[in-house]
Amino acid sequence: MHEWGQMRQRGTAGLFQYWNRLRNGRPAPRRTEIDPADIKTMLADTFILERDLRGDAVFRLAGTRLCATFGRELKGFAFTSLWTHADQTRAARLALGTLTDKAVTVTTLLGTTAGGRSLDLELLLLPLEGGAENPRAMGALCPAEKPYWLGADPIVQCQVDGVRTIDPDREPRSGQGMLQVEAPPLAPGEAALEGRPARRFRHLVVIEGGRNR
Repeated sequence: MHEWGQMRQRGTAGLFQYWNRLRNGRPAPRRTEIDPADIKTMLADTFILERDLRGDAVFRLAGTRLCATFGRELKGFAFTSLWTHADQTRAARLALGTLTDKAVTVTTLLGTTAGGRSLDLELLLLPLEGGAENPRAMGALCPAEKPYWLGADPIVQCQVDGVRTIDPDREPRSGQGMLQVEAPPLAPGEAALEGRPARRFRHLVVIEGGRNR
């Protein structure tokens, strides 16, 4: 029996609810159905992953607060670069499980800063339908709290605390023990995440380029 302990942060819970409604019973929504305007309050902690020519998961886009948390622009960097050396193989499996097998996972992390501070984080990974040749995943990485030093003392590595695989079809609906968040409205197609020239939204820039869909 699933309890609503799967996601503890409002940002990850809200993004999951939006994604789950948008897929409408399918394994995943198409990436062109994701409208940044729909999730503008979540964009600062949201990211998109793709596979590079070596088959590794890399950041295609990353929100501004997420980049500030790690003290660098994440676009183009490997997903595994956020993790301790001991957890990089596990992180790679998590990302590729979502990219290739459409797995939905929630991971609790402990982030450590250059100054020796630590912070609990929650990572959500969600698949997007992009075809076998061009898989994508989206996700959110949200801190459990926002201390005064967040963004000034960057996190330099993350360590896995726990991983949970989610069956979206068995998750409780809003009002059934679910963390109560205001899920964004569905308005797909008006401003798709990819396929248009660069546009700036509140926290994220969508840049034209990369491989064809």
